[in-house]
Amino acid sequence: MSTDEQGRIRSWTLDPFTPRFVPPPGAVDAHCHVFGPADRFPFGPKAKYHPQDATPEMLWALRDRLGFARNVIVQASCHGTDNAATLHAIAVSGGTARGVAVVDPDITDAELDRLHAGGIRGIRFNFLKRLVDDAPKDRFLAVAARIARLGWHVVVYFEADLLAELRPFLAAIPVPVVIDHMGRPDVTQGPDGPDLAAFRDLMDSRPDIWVKVTCPDRLDAGGPPYTAFAAAVRPLVARYPDRVLWGTDWPHPNMEDRIPDDGQLVDIIPHLAPTGDLQQQLLVINPMRLYWPEQDQTPLRVTR
Repeated sequence: MSTDEQGRIRSWTLDPFTPRFVPPPGAVDAHCHVFGPADRFPFGPKAKYHPQDATPEMLWALRDRLGFARNVIVQASCHGTDNAATLHAIAVSGGTARGVAVVDPDITDAELDRLHAGGIRGIRFNFLKRLVDDAPKDRFLAVAARIARLGWHVVVYFEADLLAELRPFLAAIPVPVVIDHMGRPDVTQGPDGPDLAAFRDLMDSRPDIWVKVTCPDRLDAGGPPYTAFAAAVRPLVARYPDRVLWGTDWPHPNMEDRIPDDGQLVDIIPHLAPTGDLQQQLLVINPMRLYWPEQDQTPLRVTR
């Protein structure tokens, strides 16, 4: 574990491998974060971890090294509902980043409008008990209804053992839904195991549920080349080619004991999406539809 003089943790590789896979032009890293700088954007009072600074400039440098063109920055839980660090990163991106916010359900419409003007296009609901203390479903649904006018979506993060409990809540969300990291299935069960079978049933339940096929480093203890992850996830990409997203998850919160190499994460992409058409959907067409819809003429499907 690497810590600085303040005891803050680093969870990313300082000199990542240059991937062999070359992403298509315009590729989007659709799930990443920024931390701080803490002296300007302090951590929230309920933060469960205190990382070293992972700045926008560091993210852009990684993006260039990996061959991507755009980023979707997801508000890190260590910053709570103060989205200032995410908004700053979007503001200095030159139009190449959009974001997902974490908000208090009592947020005003004026503040939602401010977030929209700052490049936010969705809000995240986190059900991981190790990261958040409370996840009030009724209040989450109320704020989800209020973002519909903005054309936003809801990102939901949970673990596989919560899926059955969350099904009624997910069905009630009145805007498109994106599931983080496939709901963290046990990929060693394979593509037909109970976790991914239940997840496919969720995807089939409504046509506007999207999924991030991300985080082999979290889900495949076998490590690179993440064979179990690829075998389990490849059929998901083939089955839902117009509803899959991919991202690095840089700077890999809480992975300080098993820090991944982002270049190796990129090299798994052709094992998930083996054809050029699938890679174009996964890395360009789908994230552009969701986060830069003004540059895409394909309407999102909404069930309500």
